[in-house]
Amino acid sequence: MAEGGKTVKQTVVDLGGDIGEYIRSQRSTAQISLRQLAKLAGVSNPYLSQIERGLRKPSAEILQQIAKGLRISAEALYVQAGILQERVGGAVADAILADPSITERQKQVLLDVYESFRRENDANPVAGSGEPATAPPHRSDPHDRQA
Repeated sequence: MAEGGKTVKQTVVDLGGDIGEYIRSQRSTAQISLRQLAKLAGVSNPYLSQIERGLRKPSAEILQQIAKGLRISAEALYVQAGILQERVGGAVADAILADPSITERQKQVLLDVYESFRRENDANPVAGSGEPATAPPHRSDPHDRQA
C-alpha cells in the first residue's frame, strides 16, 4: 500500500493523471491545440492525448519537449511529474518560472540570484530585515545653519 490506502500502481497512475491534467491546463491557458502542441513537442497526437488523460507517464525528455512547446519551465513539469522536488522560494520563484517572456536560461539566472540573496540574508539576518546594518549618519535640516 502507498499513501492514503492506495496501491503503488494507483499512486503511479495518479501521478500520470496529475501531470496530464497539468499539461492540459497549461495548453489551454496558452491557447494551443493538442495537435499544435504535439507538433511543437515532436510527439504524436495520440501519445500526447494519452499523456493528458493519464494513460501514459512521459519521460523527462518528453516532458522537456512538451515544456518547450508550451514555453514553460521544464522544471515545473518535472515537479508535477514527481521527478524533481519543488524548489523552496515561494511566489517569487513560481512567478519567474511561469513567465513566458523570458528564456529558460534567463529564468535559471534569476532564480540563482534570488537564491543567493536568500542565503545571504539567512546568514546575516540584520541585512535581511530591510534595515541597514549600521545607522546612517544623522543629517541636519539644510535650513538649520550652524555658524
